[in-house]
Amino acid sequence: MKNYYQICTNCVMDTTDIEIEFDDKGVCSHCQLYENTQKKLYFPNKEGKKKLDTIIQKIKNSSKSNNYDCVIGLSGGVDSSYLAYILKKEYPELRILAIHVDGGWNSELAVSNIENIVKKLDIDLYTRVIDWEEMKDLQVAYLKSSLANQDVPQDHAFFATLYEQALKYNIKYFLTGYNLATESILPSSWGYNAMDSIQIKDIHNTFGKKKLKNYTFLSFFQKHIYYPYIKKFKTIAPLNYLQYDKNEAKKIISKELDWRDYGGKHHESIFTKFFQSYYLPKKFGYDKRKAHLSSLIASGQLSRNEALSILEKPLYEVNELKNDKEFISKKLGISTAELETLIALPNKNFTDYKSERKRVVLIKKILKVLRVK
Repeated sequence: MKNYYQICTNCVMDTTDIEIEFDDKGVCSHCQLYENTQKKLYFPNKEGKKKLDTIIQKIKNSSKSNNYDCVIGLSGGVDSSYLAYILKKEYPELRILAIHVDGGWNSELAVSNIENIVKKLDIDLYTRVIDWEEMKDLQVAYLKSSLANQDVPQDHAFFATLYEQALKYNIKYFLTGYNLATESILPSSWGYNAMDSIQIKDIHNTFGKKKLKNYTFLSFFQKHIYYPYIKKFKTIAPLNYLQYDKNEAKKIISKELDWRDYGGKHHESIFTKFFQSYYLPKKFGYDKRKAHLSSLIASGQLSRNEALSILEKPLYEVNELKNDKEFISKKLGISTAELETLIALPNKNFTDYKSERKRVVLIKKILKVLRVK
């Protein structure tokens, strides 16, 4: 935390992000970045649709000999569900392989949403169920690490599986539900890269008890060299080429896909809900709603006053929090008292553990030299 408090005059981001800066009008660096750079990558108009049409045609042309044209990640959340819907609606001949990773924390509602989506849209689905004993051990190790980003065990397994299946079917394109309309703002100081297998292994070696025999890792070489430069794997964000209004998207997928709302961003995972709505605010003072709401403000989908009113509401209802604590503790094989003890440990930063950071800096320098030549 900074030693003073300030909130942006345009959005609701504040000094809980230690890297935030403000101009002389009190507008934060996140809003400035959106206006100066990110806004130029968002095309919610006819121009965007034309660009996306061209991209999709290129994808189809390059994969005629394959069983699939692209892969998408399917969590059952709003963004991935709407992405699946709009792709099949606008490009019905696009052959999609949906990837879902069950890390042990899926709510029943998430499972139901995913089943409805693939059935109604006639999309092939590959589901990887992570070995729960290994995931449990890794999840507890992360709690003991006392880091901010507790979703790493789930997120890393998802991306590793996605790349693995893309390689298996020789698919070059990953179409992601990420979008600048609702996700343009997320402070880097609030977490760390879930793709860093070096750090995951160091944390598990330090705090884990079981061998990770079945957990799928994405190595440094695979992530930074093999997939992007040798296999030429590309990531496309289609929702950045369309008018994407979150509330309208919810209405559409509710009507067309029998999708049901979870009540919060990424709350399709019970652990993610707990991590974002209790662990982060209590332990680090980070309220991720500020970033989510500020993204909506930046894209014109929400007013600042509306966002401030939402932030006045509690993150958790008392009984709901009690139930989730008991569920998570029991599933992890620890008591609720032990869970609170782990949360109360001194906060750590990713720099307290081994990481790929120095390697990433080196590889970027090498690639820059190679591009110049």
